[in-house]
Amino acid sequence: MSSLDLGVIGNCSIASLIDRSGRHVWHGLGRLDGDPVFNALLGGSDPQTGFMDAVVEGAKESRQRYVPNTAILETTIDGAGGSMRILDFAPRFRRFGRMFRPPMLIRRLEPVAGRPRVTLRLRPSFAYGAQKAQVTVGSNHIRYVEEESTIRVTTDAPIAMIEHETPFVLTRPVHMVFGQDEPYPGDLAATATSFAEQTKAYWLHWVRRLYISYDWQEAIIRAAITLKLSNFEETGGIIAAHTTSIPEAPGSGRNWDYRFCWLRDAYFVVKALNRVGATQTMEDFIGFTLSLATNSDGPLKPVYSVVPNLPLDEWIAEDLKGYRGDGPVRIGNAAVEQSQHDTYGSVILAALPLFF
Repeated sequence: MSSLDLGVIGNCSIASLIDRSGRHVWHGLGRLDGDPVFNALLGGSDPQTGFMDAVVEGAKESRQRYVPNTAILETTIDGAGGSMRILDFAPRFRRFGRMFRPPMLIRRLEPVAGRPRVTLRLRPSFAYGAQKAQVTVGSNHIRYVEEESTIRVTTDAPIAMIEHETPFVLTRPVHMVFGQDEPYPGDLAATATSFAEQTKAYWLHWVRRLYISYDWQEAIIRAAITLKLSNFEETGGIIAAHTTSIPEAPGSGRNWDYRFCWLRDAYFVVKALNRVGATQTMEDFIGFTLSLATNSDGPLKPVYSVVPNLPLDEWIAEDLKGYRGDGPVRIGNAAVEQSQHDTYGSVILAALPLFF
């Protein structure tokens, strides 16, 4: 049974939601509001596609935590033959004088006790579950191909074992890089380890600059990181949520797509981050709203895509059954056609700190 007890990793370009067993259940390809190639969260009660996981034989217990003060997620699974640790993150750090945030997920799996027997399963799908991937195999990678998109997993795990979902004994650390269909240069293990260290260092530096009182410090830091991961940094847009179509109440049909930027909601995110000293998000958001305010197409809309000129026409993804089978799954949001005059006040309030 699917659950909303999910960890989130990201880099302000992409994000992925991971359940307690270490399964990636939601990930938009290339962008926060992209086609979710991992969509098991909305695949019904027992989804057979739309995920990436590592199944430990005889799994008894799983434990999950964030590496303190970072957006790096650690999952430990105890099985019949031993225990395995999974480290999941999206690279984010400064490189060549600018922020490096590629549309890439990195996963490291390592044995921590005994000899765990594990099955690696990658079952992405495209077009909101409508298209299954065609699989092609290389010497160190697997490609998942669809008419308009191709994704590649580069790994030092046994390729044939992944292709056929055959269990094997994990005797050494293995790495998996999931992203665009591009060759992976350099030594995979060394590069993945370096990216993990630099990503950890970035988040520790970001947290160290926050202004936080001692009370509830850990919870505030975690909330601040989570809010930051809702920021599509390239344009400055801030999404209301990473998902679509989680029902407001069971059986209500109020299943809305929140992967867009509501100017009112974004103001509250900006305000919260400003209070702890993370003001760069505000500056990026002001740039986003300036692009909207100088557009001569008419009054401000209440909601925009993170790339403002993209349409938000609402439609239903028939091939996804919904969270726990409670559909429909809606893509886009008809709220774009509404007239909400308080939107102007939200923009002014968000910009106010620039003048004081």
